[in-house]
Amino acid sequence: MRPQTSPKWRFLAPLLALTLVLAAACGGTDSSQEPAGEEMDSEESSMMEDTAMESSMMEETTMDLSQLAVGPEEEANMSPAEGIEKAESQPLPEDPPEGVEVFDATTNELVDNPSYDRSPATNGDHDPFWWNCGYYDEPIDEAKAVHSLDHGVVWITYSPDLPAEDVETLREYGAEEYVIVSPYPEQNAPVTATSWRIQLELDEADDPRLRQFVDDFRVSEIAPLAGNGCTKGSGEPAFSG
Repeated sequence: MRPQTSPKWRFLAPLLALTLVLAAACGGTDSSQEPAGEEMDSEESSMMEDTAMESSMMEETTMDLSQLAVGPEEEANMSPAEGIEKAESQPLPEDPPEGVEVFDATTNELVDNPSYDRSPATNGDHDPFWWNCGYYDEPIDEAKAVHSLDHGVVWITYSPDLPAEDVETLREYGAEEYVIVSPYPEQNAPVTATSWRIQLELDEADDPRLRQFVDDFRVSEIAPLAGNGCTKGSGEPAFSG
């Protein structure tokens, strides 16, 4: 004979079951709050990454040139041509113009018909003859210009469609020692300043960074044959002061 269930227990049993269900639901609510904490941690991590990235970008804009030196495969013991007095080289600037790019050292051998992977070229093997300093209104021989860079020249190039007043601004640089100015059809920027292994692209001829670049990198000690002259070579400038 099956024992009979007390009426009181028939009433309490559903309440007990309901209590267990509510307890489980409360436990589920607590665990569902955990992802919110994880989401906050993720946001904090993202903020930290953004801060680190900004810090890295700030470091990149401050170019440190103190570790640069003439490359191990670059010839640096050649004397100037007869009749040219060697100029004293200057150290690299502690605070170079913003935006300069630095390229790896290669070699500076005298070869015929060298090729370059940048336009304008910044360094590398070059023609046996260098290019005379001054302003030119036509493109010049690049392999000879690179030889001039090897001597410490700053080569200022400009797009052929640069406005006439900007060209006139650049033309004045052609009167300075160890500076070559010439048009360069293949370059990306309106104005580009190049010295041995260093380059700066500019949008305007009157950008003050151009003046700083010339002063900072003319006859720079990083050029293997800095000070070996910018005359008695090839080319007849349209203007040289």
